[in-house]
Amino acid sequence: MVHPSILSPVTRHAPLSAAILGGLRDVEEIFANQLRSDLPAVNELAHHVERYRGKMLRPTLLLLSGMAARGSEDGAVLNKAHRTAAAVAEMIHMATLVHDDVLDEADTRRRGRTVNSLRGNETAVMLGDWLISNAFHLCSLIGDPAVNVLFGETTNTLCEGELLQLSRREDPSLDELTYMQIVRRKTAALVSSCCSIGARLSGASELVQDSLGKYGEFTGCAFQIQDDVLDLAGEEALVGKTLGRDLEKGKTTLPVIMLLRQATPWERSEVLSIIHNRDGAALLERLRLSGALDEAKATAIQLVESAKSALESIPHGVAKDLLCELADEVVRREA
Repeated sequence: MVHPSILSPVTRHAPLSAAILGGLRDVEEIFANQLRSDLPAVNELAHHVERYRGKMLRPTLLLLSGMAARGSEDGAVLNKAHRTAAAVAEMIHMATLVHDDVLDEADTRRRGRTVNSLRGNETAVMLGDWLISNAFHLCSLIGDPAVNVLFGETTNTLCEGELLQLSRREDPSLDELTYMQIVRRKTAALVSSCCSIGARLSGASELVQDSLGKYGEFTGCAFQIQDDVLDLAGEEALVGKTLGRDLEKGKTTLPVIMLLRQATPWERSEVLSIIHNRDGAALLERLRLSGALDEAKATAIQLVESAKSALESIPHGVAKDLLCELADEVVRREA
């Protein structure tokens, strides 16, 4: 089932709502069919990982971008290639979630147990690899080599972003520029590709494809910043996954970068001691008192405004309006 919160703007607009939600149901069916195996043990894991589907943000943006690129409001422009590409994107995304849970030693995802906590890291790593393999098998059925190339380049970029972040763990000197490079690669790249691929499959011009790709990049960056804020200040019952993992795993995220940047030498020493001791409560108090949390949120909001500005060349209509509303929802969400 589709997570209702971030997609609430879509449900308020019919018949566009029917087109998107119907498309997402088709995506779920394509997803399930692709992952069906003749091995019961594999099917059991595939069924478990289906619980990782939540917001369906990436498939939604791919379908909505396909409509916005042509000013469509009834979904007539969407075809099987759009739905297949949306399933590919979600499969790639879910593979990264399975692998992330291994890296972060997380126990909870979508309010349920992670694969690594249930079956161990070996099974989780192989399951993530299997999802990636299935994604590219499915992608080959679209019949557009350019889509294969773009998804391949994007997956390379995701891995590079994770490797860059791993190389800077336990590094409080991480600067905002490098942080944003990590975010653009590990999160925003796939969101951007979904938007541009949706436009391409609708036969849009390169200008429109590029504009929607930029929209996706800015929105993806804002999404990750909000995720990092929630990891520090969110409620686990609302977010639905293990929180505090960034601090535990030595990841320096934007709120902490901003806190350290404004700190006096003495304050910096205290904050570094808090980080070293993995004292999440004390760190959160410092972040709130300093205004660093609000500053990070403000950066996410600025990125959303840039995302909406990138849509200037997109035909006016409900689909374009919904892209703007979804970008706003990215920074409003609490889960």
